This record gives sequence, C-alpha cells and structure tokens, in this order.
Amino acid sequence: MSVVDTARAWIEQDPDDETRAELQQLVDAGDTDELAARFAGRLEFGTAGLRAELGAGPLRMNRVVVTQAAAGLARFLIDSGRDRSVVIGYDGRVNSDVFARDSAEVMRGLGLDVTLLPSALPTPLVAFAVRHLGVGAGVMVTASHNPPRDNGYKVYLGGDDEGSQIVPPVDGEIAAAIDVVAAGDIRSLTRATDYTVADASLVQAYVDATAATVPAPGLPADAQPSVVYTAMHGVGWETARAVFARAGFREPAVVPEQIEPDGAFPTVSFPNPEEPGAMDLAIARGVAVGADLVIANDPDADRLALAIPDGSGSYRRLAGNEVGWLLGWRAAERAADAGVTGVLAASIVSSPALARVAEQYGLGHRDTLTGFKWVSRVPDLLFGYEEALGYLVDPQVIRDKDGISAALELLSLASELAAEGKTIADQLEAFAERFGAFASGQVATRVDDLSRIGEIMASLRTSTPTDLGGVEITSVTDFLDGVEGFPPSDILRFDLDGGARVIVRPSGTEPKVKVYIDTVAGTSGEATALADRLAAAVRPLVS
Repeated sequence: MSVVDTARAWIEQDPDDETRAELQQLVDAGDTDELAARFAGRLEFGTAGLRAELGAGPLRMNRVVVTQAAAGLARFLIDSGRDRSVVIGYDGRVNSDVFARDSAEVMRGLGLDVTLLPSALPTPLVAFAVRHLGVGAGVMVTASHNPPRDNGYKVYLGGDDEGSQIVPPVDGEIAAAIDVVAAGDIRSLTRATDYTVADASLVQAYVDATAATVPAPGLPADAQPSVVYTAMHGVGWETARAVFARAGFREPAVVPEQIEPDGAFPTVSFPNPEEPGAMDLAIARGVAVGADLVIANDPDADRLALAIPDGSGSYRRLAGNEVGWLLGWRAAERAADAGVTGVLAASIVSSPALARVAEQYGLGHRDTLTGFKWVSRVPDLLFGYEEALGYLVDPQVIRDKDGISAALELLSLASELAAEGKTIADQLEAFAERFGAFASGQVATRVDDLSRIGEIMASLRTSTPTDLGGVEITSVTDFLDGVEGFPPSDILRFDLDGGARVIVRPSGTEPKVKVYIDTVAGTSGEATALADRLAAAVRPLVS
C-alpha cells in the first residue's frame, strides 16, 4: 500500500474534522514527503505513555492514536486479570478533554467501569484517585510542561502497584495490545457513554488528605510569609487554593495573566518553570507585592518551582536539588520526631546531598533511575524527589510527584521559620553548615534530528575526556550494560577528583541530551564556582 493509500485509510477512520482536513490537504497536494514523515512509524508507548505534537497520523497525538491507546490499555487490563476499572483525568491543553472523553467511551464500550474526572484538574488528582477509588488503572491526558502544541497520555496502575506509573515489562505489554488494535479500524470499536463522572467529593478528598500532611500553622494568616503563585496557564490554581485554605495558610497573590487554564500558553513560549523567562511574570508580581516566596506549578501541577528574594530587589529561583534538600531534611526531622524509620530516595541524576541527610539521621537512602515511576516504588519510602522539580512528600497519599503538596510543605516550612525570625535562605545556609556545601548545574542540548543524540552519546564513549575544566576524571561508569543494580540504561557518569560528578543521558520526554553536574566544596560559593566551571567544560562535548 502506498503512503497516499495509507493516509486515505487513516482519513476514513478519523473522527476529527480538523485532522481529517489536515491530512486530506497533504494528499490533495501530493506532499508525499510530509506524508511519509507522518506515517514512517507509530508513536511508541513507553513508561511515560505517549507524548507528541498534535496533528494527523500515527506519529502525532490525535483522536485515532488516543482511541487505539485506550482500547489497547483496556484489553491489557482484561487479559492480564487486573481490576477492570479505570479513572481518567485531563488538563487544560488543546484537545485534552476530547481525548479523555474518547478514552472513557471506548473503555466503557469494552466493559470497564470508568470514572471520568469532572473537569480539567491536576495530574496528582488522577494518581490520588487510583488509590482512593481502588481502581485497576488511571489515565491522565497531559503533556505536562512540554511545548504548547504537544499533548500526551500517562498511565498509572492500581492494585499491587499502588497508583504508581507503569514500568517494564508492563509498558511493552500495553504497547503490544495497542498494536493489535491499531491493525484494525477504530470504527469497529464499541463505544458507550454510560460512564461515571466523578463529583466534587473526589476533589475534596484529595484536598483533605493533602492538607492533613502538614501541621496547622503556628502563625495567624496575616503574620505568615507572603506568597505569589502562578499556575503557568495550567490547572493547578483552584485545587492549590483549596488545599492552602484547608491547611490554614493565607491565600497567595496570583499572576492574573497566567492563573486560568489556557492551552495556547500566551505568555510563555515553553511552559516549564525551569526554562529561562518562564517565571518572569511571577517574579515581577513578587517584586510588586514584596512577596517572601514566589511559587510556580507547571501546567498540570505535578512540578513545583520556588524563588526567594535575592537581596538586590529581585528573586532567585532555587534549583530543584535545593528544594529537594530542604524537603528531604524536613522529612528526616519528622521521621526522627515520630520515631519511625524509612528511606529517602532520589533519581540518580539528583544531588548526592540527600544521601548525606539520610546518613546523619540513620535512614536508608536509594538512588533510582530517572522518573517517578522508579522513585515512587522504593520500599519504605518517606520522601522522594528528582531534580527536575518533582517532589513526593507523603507516599501514603499519592505515589507520584505532586507540585501542590510540595508547595504546601514549603509554605509550612516558611511559616515555621518565620515564627523563629528566619527565612528559606537562612535554612539553606543551615543545611550547608550541617551537611556540606553542595551545588548543582545543568547543560542541555536540544536537537532537531534525534539521531544526533545517539551520536553525542557514542562520541563520549569512544573519545572519553580525561578531565573537565582541569579537574581529573577518576572513574567513568557506563550504565549501558546495567551496573550497580540498575537495568541497562543510556547513562554515563563521570566521577571527578574532590567528589564532584557529571552525568550525561538523553532526556526521556524531550529531544535533548542532558548533563547533570553536582559538586561539593568548603563553601557554597566554591561549590557553585566549580559547577559553573564544569558546565563550561562539558558544553562543547554535547553540542
């Protein structure tokens, strides 16, 4: 079958007027190059589910691809003997609601008990609902902090998986079931509309459970630190506001231009709080109101960014590791106060500082592969994080990163510090004095051609440097064949003289090679200067 015939067959089964017209225009124009690019394969369903740009064809996110995924996931649940029930949520991105309803209808048509969340809500609501409702799986339609034209499909499992994201070999089993569906025509799938739409009690249950994770504030609202909040055009605000109020904290000032869901993301080119410029409006608002803290959720509110006054009239965004250190220390203190033991965990590319905290408190520590699908599954977990702004502060409530509960934890910490006349900046200094002066840095190379990622990683393996920025590389660990209990992974770790390390890996969600730099020194200034020097040295190696 020619690519034109393949496209025509796709058009016939596509229920979406817009993507049908998009593909028909390519067929009518005889644009076989673009058609070949659209039909050169299929989106691969992996542990992160699906994520891609919106558009027609099997290599884009659209109603055909989502319907195939929904039917494949349903058949996996049926064939594997898991509970035949699912909860489905969606964010405020373009077509997220459409994809969620398609999923609900298809899964219900295949006989599953389906609960659809009542509106666009944060990703943590789905992870919470899987456990709260006791269902077999959860689906969240979101592309998180990806570019505006992207969307995605994220899967959680219930039962023994306790609401965690999927891991191998389950991802492969679901992918195989999707492939079976994709071999046919989605018009043959039975749809049903008698699914359940959750009421407000489910959201309230999340609000109540999350608010209960922190003690009541010791300061009245008007004496608590002042806060600016941005939802980054996402779905976090209404739920976050309810959680803060339920826990007894003052309502933040908001960034009005970014507070309502808007899938066009008009004020940011890239709705990721880590990206340069993404928090500019929030920081400007902080300056205007004299806020003590500026906090940002990403569009689906599973990540959190924090900025604090820099002493010169503006704000400094803390690195994900810095927030992770503070929250990990807080978790260790709480464990000590309660007389309990457990494990602090972080992804392998996160700072080794958390291990120092665990050691001093007599707690276990685990490094995991990147992704909360691994962090959340650590046994006896007390707290887990990854440097990409993801934090899991109460594994008894949710088994995934949660930007709202992490924000609440920081409000609680800031309030307690304020009662002692201290700030978050003071707490960072106290951390360095007690555990050592750590610093982190990151270099990222975005590529247009995905093959370039493989070339960069191969070059580092075949032409391995002996030093970085004049600091000797004492050992190189290649995770490609599986080491230190980790499964085979495309990761390189360079350990340097003096305790610094550099880790290089391809991004799991974006077309990037990412470099993670961690240093430790006598002072915070020295650690930061070394991290900057290593970043300058490694940048040309991955460009």
